Amino acid sequence: MAAASFFVALYFHEGIALRPLGLTLLVALALWAVFYWPFRGKEELQLWHGLIIAGIGWLLVPALGALPLFLIARGLGGGIVFPYADFTNAFFESISGFTTTGLTMALRPDLFPKTVQWWRSLSQWIGGVGVITLMIAIVVGPGSSAVVLYYAEGRTEKIHPSVRSTIRTIWGIYALLTAISALAFITVGMPPWEALNHAMCAVPTGGFTVWPDSLGHYHSLGVEIVAILSVVAGATSFVVHYQMLSEGPRVLWRDFRSRSLLLGLLFGIGLTGLNLLRFWPAGQAFRTAAFHYVSAMTGTGFQTGGLSRWPETGKLLLTLGMVIGAATGSTGGGVKVTRLVVIVRGIGWQIRKLFSPPDALVPCRLGTEFYSPEKIYRQMSEAGALFFLWMCFLVAGAFVLAQFYPPGQFTFVDFLFEVASGQGNVGLSVGITHPQMPTLAKLLLAFHLWLGRLEIIPLLILLRAVFRRS
Repeated sequence: MAAASFFVALYFHEGIALRPLGLTLLVALALWAVFYWPFRGKEELQLWHGLIIAGIGWLLVPALGALPLFLIARGLGGGIVFPYADFTNAFFESISGFTTTGLTMALRPDLFPKTVQWWRSLSQWIGGVGVITLMIAIVVGPGSSAVVLYYAEGRTEKIHPSVRSTIRTIWGIYALLTAISALAFITVGMPPWEALNHAMCAVPTGGFTVWPDSLGHYHSLGVEIVAILSVVAGATSFVVHYQMLSEGPRVLWRDFRSRSLLLGLLFGIGLTGLNLLRFWPAGQAFRTAAFHYVSAMTGTGFQTGGLSRWPETGKLLLTLGMVIGAATGSTGGGVKVTRLVVIVRGIGWQIRKLFSPPDALVPCRLGTEFYSPEKIYRQMSEAGALFFLWMCFLVAGAFVLAQFYPPGQFTFVDFLFEVASGQGNVGLSVGITHPQMPTLAKLLLAFHLWLGRLEIIPLLILLRAVFRRS
């Protein structure tokens, strides 16, 4: 990242960024030497090794990514305009970027040097597919270590038998989608620099922008449509994208994950639009609902207006979308719509079994695949456990976050919304996330960003493995 960003700093004649980028590059090389060379040629990784690497990596990389933000902001004098002079703010911004969350400490990103704007966007673009997967593609050789790290990253689907080939194909599709998104933004009137930055944050379902009022700055239906198409593409499984390249768009509806995502988006937009009809004309209500519900469920965080004035039921609907999340194998966050479909289908299957003869064979189908009883029970238990833990951490986090604010400043729905946005790696905000919020509140939200990116269960397995081994 630092090496690539040198060219941006040189192109825009931003000498203030060169030394921070150089120092960041040196620190990154030193860390690589410390963590790579002593273990080079050792035995293949075990699963708990991979979980430790993923858990620590998703903290270490954002800490490193915060360094240039911190150093550049100190050179610019800090203050409310350049809040990253406080390292807590810089770390929060960095982990929000790499986890593709989009919650931000920046009140005036339009006043940042172009190098800082680029650094924020690049962190989201790399985080979309994952820093661990990038490491597998560049550093890790073939073998079981690559497979272990791939699963530790929270990914299970493969396009090719080889994990490394799968990752390289994913990065190729990802780069293609980003280029198409940038060109589409330019086509609807966005300047090239802004189009590039927004594409790098839309396809990863990130949500950082170069304007304080997000995409609402443009007041453009064309920009909103391109953004919606870009984030939905990012929220779709890369396996489906690969199949679409050879079989055409019909794969999108045939795949039950993508079909569930599209139906969930349409249903959520309808409910949210009906809720907003009490406050706005029909056209404005459904346009606002469409943009923000898609932004919520895909885990993006783009906004076209403030959400603090939304009705409580509207905020709850967006919170529900953030909990449901995108399809598995995508850049989106949340519980993932696929897992919730498994739970719903499994419950329906169990009800059918109750009303069937004891020796009857009751099929359970997901898409084109029929599941055996053992497999559907296993899938249901895994999805149910994750959903239960997700909700427990959500409610507990909202309760703790509320303790940092005086009564009446925000409602409990606001705290649920903000924590769901962080834990779902979304980025929508009702105004709680702010550079002057209490430091412990920032760290609490940063923990939920990290927790959501690791998808909770791998984190718990990691803790169990560490404590049992110790």
